[in-house]
Amino acid sequence: MKDFKVVVVLPNNGPLKEELEQYGVKVITSPVIKVSRSMFTPKNLLLLPLTIFTAIKTLEKELDGLKVDIVHSNTLAVLLGAFYAKKNRIRHIWHVHEIIKKPKVIYKAFPVLLNLFSEVVVYNSRETMKFWNANRPGLAQKSHVILNGLDRSMPPSTKEEVERIRKTLFGFGKDEIVVGLIGRINHWKGQELMLEAFNLLKKTFDNLKLVFVGSAYEGKEYLVTQLQNKIEEYRLNDDCKIIPFQKDIWPIWDSLDIAVVASTEPEPFGLVAVEAMLSKKPVVAAGHGGLLEIVDNGRTGYFFEPNSIQDLTAKLADLIADKERTLSFGENGFKKASVDFSSKKYVEKFTELYTS
Repeated sequence: MKDFKVVVVLPNNGPLKEELEQYGVKVITSPVIKVSRSMFTPKNLLLLPLTIFTAIKTLEKELDGLKVDIVHSNTLAVLLGAFYAKKNRIRHIWHVHEIIKKPKVIYKAFPVLLNLFSEVVVYNSRETMKFWNANRPGLAQKSHVILNGLDRSMPPSTKEEVERIRKTLFGFGKDEIVVGLIGRINHWKGQELMLEAFNLLKKTFDNLKLVFVGSAYEGKEYLVTQLQNKIEEYRLNDDCKIIPFQKDIWPIWDSLDIAVVASTEPEPFGLVAVEAMLSKKPVVAAGHGGLLEIVDNGRTGYFFEPNSIQDLTAKLADLIADKERTLSFGENGFKKASVDFSSKKYVEKFTELYTS
């Protein structure tokens, strides 16, 4: 594999900077011109040229004459790489991980920016590419799809470790069936949808339990309170738990029986589904967005009709009632994720792109 000298630009110091430096990566802390709603106020639009000029000059000073061959912008939300590459006539790869429908000004502006400021656009799924390239043949000609890659960072948990987590963290017994939804608690990740389905399922499966693992964004903590209030309204306190964000997520996955990705809006990719598959868990996923490219319906899990409590309930009931199928889907998912979504394959695809 060809060697690359890598410089990473971050907006501030933190754990990511420290981890990158452990691998010998040069890290520059610099303003990155992050896209936000406030950017589109009359005042900030007038100041934008000065903001761009200042950010580019800061980056050039930090690079200290280092020759850059390729600029890789790893999100739509940051504009510095695009402007820096354009000014210095450097090849620019814009790596898109987002599907953004609102506000409309951003939805309409980004395809224009992608076309004007990149030689190559890489999308994290075909669904993301389809969203941004719709009726834009010029943009489609420079577009590629490279699916995200992920490897487990630790071996499978022991039986004793799983029993400990179920007892001490979840408060559940070792023989109960535990369904889990892991992800940020917000309006579109589907926590309330999952709770509604769980409330129906408890009428049939007495030994069924549910865990939500994740926290809300700062300032949105009320969403956790609302979810907890709903759990109490249904009198499910002993059967449903909210666990805050966990840094070591693999033991949590290992302690579940079934994974649910209930996103009410299309996921650009759906990395949480890959995590579940690498932990040999069947995935019941909303049938839209990038999830369509991850789960094999009827082989590694099931799709349910997005936003349908009834269909989610039916698909979960099918798995809960058939332990052999649950285990089989988990094994199939592990094999698929290990091959199709490995970090090795991900790196190989970008190496080909960088050297082409």
